[in-house]
Amino acid sequence: MKHVFISVYNKDGITNFANGLENLGYKIISTGGTFAALRDAGISNLISVEEHTGSPEMMGGLVKSLHPKIHGGILADREDLSHISELKHHNIELIDIVVNNLYPFQDNPSIENIDIGGPSMLRAAAKNYKYVTVLTDPTDYELILSELKNGGTTIETRRNLAAKAFKLTAHFDMCVSNFLKYKHITQFKYGENPHQTADFYADPTDTTGIANYTQLLGGALSFNNINDANGAVELLREFSEPAAVACKHTNPCGVGTGQTLAEAFAKALAADPSSIYGGVIALNREVNAETAAQMKGILLDIIIAPSFTREALEYFAKKKGTRVLELPGIKLERKNRGDFKRVAGGIITQSDDDVLFPENKAITDLKVVTNRKPSDTEYTDLLFAWKIVKHVKSNAVVIAKNGQSIGIGCGQVNRSWATRQAIDHATEILGADALKGAVLASDAFFPFDDSIQTAAKAGATAVIQPGGSIRDADSIQACNNNDMAMIFTEMRHFKH
Repeated sequence: MKHVFISVYNKDGITNFANGLENLGYKIISTGGTFAALRDAGISNLISVEEHTGSPEMMGGLVKSLHPKIHGGILADREDLSHISELKHHNIELIDIVVNNLYPFQDNPSIENIDIGGPSMLRAAAKNYKYVTVLTDPTDYELILSELKNGGTTIETRRNLAAKAFKLTAHFDMCVSNFLKYKHITQFKYGENPHQTADFYADPTDTTGIANYTQLLGGALSFNNINDANGAVELLREFSEPAAVACKHTNPCGVGTGQTLAEAFAKALAADPSSIYGGVIALNREVNAETAAQMKGILLDIIIAPSFTREALEYFAKKKGTRVLELPGIKLERKNRGDFKRVAGGIITQSDDDVLFPENKAITDLKVVTNRKPSDTEYTDLLFAWKIVKHVKSNAVVIAKNGQSIGIGCGQVNRSWATRQAIDHATEILGADALKGAVLASDAFFPFDDSIQTAAKAGATAVIQPGGSIRDADSIQACNNNDMAMIFTEMRHFKH
């Protein structure tokens, strides 16, 4: 009698598969909900784990399949006479097929949902793939039935299925590891959209990130609140002087620096007084009554700063709906935490984009490619614009003047569109002369000179960009023809 062990969370196709195995003469060992489902489907050659092992489930079901009659039957080397002798001595029957697809831990992470028996069986069966067929994917059921009807599964099939099994257990363990590593802060009402669920976890080893906030005022935070606040804070870290960043949908909509925080905020607000509505404001100095008073009449979702005076908090307490977050580490240098993005079927990882220029050069050490060098004022504004464009979704163009962002083009599929968006933004809000004497930053090279021509016509006088296009000479010539200065950073800052 051949034996198959079946215990699955995803029961798609399992009754048809079990019926096929039964017709081929297999005795089915099963447990829990799978056993009930197969019994109710009329599978007769069926036995429970308890009956097979002669041991009852223990500790509320925690211990049931971890038994020599299960693992001995899976791990035995069919060609090792001592193994066969031990099986006979202990009355252990061989198990030829193991079917298990594990609980999706990532959907409901908790200590209770850490599966022990399932991963152990899968690893045992996968290790012994020379003799045992291990199944984790319902889409493989038909293939296995077909091979079994033709004499048995092939070694190539069993090896491929073993690799699948190890991939599944590795993913499961990674989900558990992340759950144990990160501290659960809160469950959001919903995610990016109302139909999505969402939670917030903190990395205990990172003491400077957004997760270290203390909420002083306001209602519950949302998924989007935290995401936007993180974007604002990461850009704010670029500045050591008093600075204010207004952020909307993780893109900056207004950035300002000044001698005081009040001056910096005034510039950020003036850069885009409409987009700031419902947005996030991040500031890198203690917020006093003067700065707080400038926010009168502005609907803000979040105000975040290293600290607040008592007078400022009294003012904000009157602003209905505004959350006030204190983040003492907002000015501290960020740690290289690494970055990863989930893609269908996996993740892609990378180190942080934590430098401005190659080899941490000063902006005055970078390559000037035009006849005219930037003036001291232009150098200052170019550095300011470059810090901002690094944090704007690509394709990105930032126009700035006197420590103020005056136009931001973000997330465009065409760089000339990003340039025109930034220019239109500046002229609509600040007037037709806004770009006179302004500088322009681009997160990647200009493939053509059209953006340079457009910026020159609008009044821009200096450009900072990575360079590296096969048509760089055209952009350089366009700058020279318009008496513009241009710097090549030789470093790109895509942000997708």
